Amino acid sequence: MTARHRLRETHRRTEDVVAGALAGAGLSGVDDPEGETSAGRGSGLDSKVLVLNKNYLAVRVISARRAFSLLVRDLAEVISVDDGQYLSYDFESWTEVSEERRRFHPDRHDWVRTVRMEIAVPRVVRLLGYDRMPQQHVKLNRRNLFARDRNRCQYCGGVFPTSELSIDHVLPRAQGGTDTWENLVCACVRCNARKGGRTPEQASMSLIVRPVRPKRNPMIALRLGQEKYESWKAFLDNAYWSVELR
Repeated sequence: MTARHRLRETHRRTEDVVAGALAGAGLSGVDDPEGETSAGRGSGLDSKVLVLNKNYLAVRVISARRAFSLLVRDLAEVISVDDGQYLSYDFESWTEVSEERRRFHPDRHDWVRTVRMEIAVPRVVRLLGYDRMPQQHVKLNRRNLFARDRNRCQYCGGVFPTSELSIDHVLPRAQGGTDTWENLVCACVRCNARKGGRTPEQASMSLIVRPVRPKRNPMIALRLGQEKYESWKAFLDNAYWSVELR
């Protein structure tokens, strides 16, 4: 069995464990037959949850499905930020809190349905037996590049849909340019064609912002702009960590 096949088998077994844990807790997505949920389109189990290690340092972002699988196996606890206070809940107590929040603040949460009730998706969970510091590494890929540059052409400044953007080598490959954070930028089709295989100076063009390697995954910055992820800010520090979306 090759390394890739072993990795796929490991992922499959992990998904089986997760599915079993959720089934044992009576959890399912809140989709109705028409595809709607109480929180809108899509399943609450696909919402994103920030994960802290036991020292309250953020380590990654996972789906609510994975977060619930940790909670029902007592591998993590919910951390809720309420009026500047950090409150912790195990799975059972969080279901009780969810009943109250369902009555008074239903729009503040995404939801999943059990056989007995609907449970609020936590925004933050803390691992109870994990204290390894996260590696400071952000993957260099198309999604993260577009997120870093906020879908803005780094030459004309226009904001475009992803389908109308390309990735430009500031120093062209023909002149020794490499695939690095510091040498790749978003460019609209028009600016990319105008620049061609030249440097910005040779094309009489200038960059709006000098490209740099992000200190944390730029997708996190996009999520922080959404009100429902406001509580994440209390745990994010650019100086010492970065996260990888999984």
